[in-house]
Amino acid sequence: DILVDGKVCDCDIVVTCQVGDPVPLQVKLTNWSKHSVGPFALTMMPYQDYQNGVHNYDLQDAITFVGSNTFYIDTVKPTKDSVYFGALLFLYTGDFYLNIKFHEDNCSRELPMSWLCLPSVHIRATEPVA
Repeated sequence: DILVDGKVCDCDIVVTCQVGDPVPLQVKLTNWSKHSVGPFALTMMPYQDYQNGVHNYDLQDAITFVGSNTFYIDTVKPTKDSVYFGALLFLYTGDFYLNIKFHEDNCSRELPMSWLCLPSVHIRATEPVA
């Protein structure tokens, strides 16, 4: 589950926020398997989609993370959750997307080396209301 500014997100929802206001992020990983999973690294990568096949990931002047964009998950037991909190700060207006990737950090190789777990989150940064 992904929450942006307290709102549940999926691929059909555009979350609107204001430039200059920190936007809280919450990612919850639920283990529905019968076995413990992990360790993982959870990485959030913002980008802009130019709608022509080009994704711009060079956004250090437009977006900053409050805290880290990578979180390390040791082990998630069966039917348990692991929740991670962070925040984004948008410096310019525009439509942005957030890729959330899990990277396996375990030598057993039960999962591919790197896999995209969730669809991209669409965030629209707008001018602050005066």
